[in-house]
Order: sequence, then C-alpha cells, then structure tokens
Amino acid sequence: MTEYSAYYIPTEHSETELVEKRSRFIGQVWQVESETEARARIEETKKKHYDARHNCWCYRLKDGTERYSDDGEPQGTAGQPMLNVFQREGVVDVVCVVTRYFGGVLLGAGGLVRAYTQSAKDALDAAGISVVRRWSQVELRFPYHLLERIKLEAEEAGGVLGEIDYAADVGLALLLPEGKEDAFAARVVELTAGGVSPAVNGHTFRAAPLTARGEPPSEARR
Repeated sequence: MTEYSAYYIPTEHSETELVEKRSRFIGQVWQVESETEARARIEETKKKHYDARHNCWCYRLKDGTERYSDDGEPQGTAGQPMLNVFQREGVVDVVCVVTRYFGGVLLGAGGLVRAYTQSAKDALDAAGISVVRRWSQVELRFPYHLLERIKLEAEEAGGVLGEIDYAADVGLALLLPEGKEDAFAARVVELTAGGVSPAVNGHTFRAAPLTARGEPPSEARR
C-alpha cells in the first residue's frame, strides 16, 4: 500500500451490547496503528472483564497483518466471523474485542457465529468509518437557495463537508478526493451558469469521517 493509497479505519472507540438467550455480548472497536497497540487493547479488555467466560478478538492492519482468537469458544465461531466483518467493509488498523458473559443457555455453532458477527458489526457501526486519503481542500461561496444542491454534488463526488459560513451568501469548505475537483467545479459552474467557481486552496492527507460510502477502493480490499 503506497503512502497515498486510500484506506478505511474506525472513526472512534465504541462499545455496544447484544443480549442473546441471556448471554451478554459486549463489542468494542478501536483504531490502532500496530500489533503492539492492538494487543494492549486486548489485554486491557481481558483485565477489565476478567470474570467473563470469553474475550474473543481480532485485528487487521493496513500492512496486511490479520490475527484472531476464539478464546475458548468452538473453533471458527467467534474470531474469524468477527474478522470477516472488517474484511467485508475494507476496514484496517482496527482491533475488535467481543466479551461474552454466559447466560446459561447454549447457542450452538450457528448461534455463536451470528452473535459474534452481529456484535462486531454493531461495534463498527457505532465507531463509524473514516477514509484516509489525499484530499483537495475546496472553498466556494454561493446564494442560499443552492446550498442543498451544492451539498448533493459534493457528496456525489465523494466529498466530505466542512464548515459552513452563513453570511450574506453561504460559504462552504469541503474536502474532495484528489482528482475529483475539476469535475466538481465544472458541475458547479454549469449549475450556476458561471456565477460560482470553486477554489482549490491546498491538499492534505488525512482521515475524514464518512456519512455515506460506496464500495471500498481496490487498495483497501485484501
């Protein structure tokens, strides 16, 4: 993965809870940058939930490293299904721990796979997803009646909306994936009959939260 490849990461730490036949499944997700950091989060969770029956985990890094553990659950019913959630979403630099407090009712292999998969998915949904990539920093100012249309055009271009300045006209700052700024500018010029022209004020390589996303870029798939 090159320095400027796009990839997805969790936006923030999350903790969710799922109850299945009286068993409590506590799912947590963190963004990490190394195996050392991932394992520290796992150990921290094991100490916190020392009285739980299982602390199953997985992590996935952008260098291709993938690890998981069923922590005493039947083989293939916990760690791998959890890891599959992040593989499907193309999310890397992530560690997930699902803690199970046994409720006295056996779930069976299928029930365990469903519960651990759902717990990991719930935790990821709660954490949110950010894309890390090279962006163009764009600013433009336009009449109020164009705000929703301009926002829609920006989102369709894969952009992330920033600050909105409500003055005599609307000022909007946004991030566009590098290479999309010319097409976006052309659409805005067309919509406004040449009355508005977006300005590119620089470039940045950073994470930006996504409110909606399509397929992960090919660089993010493994």
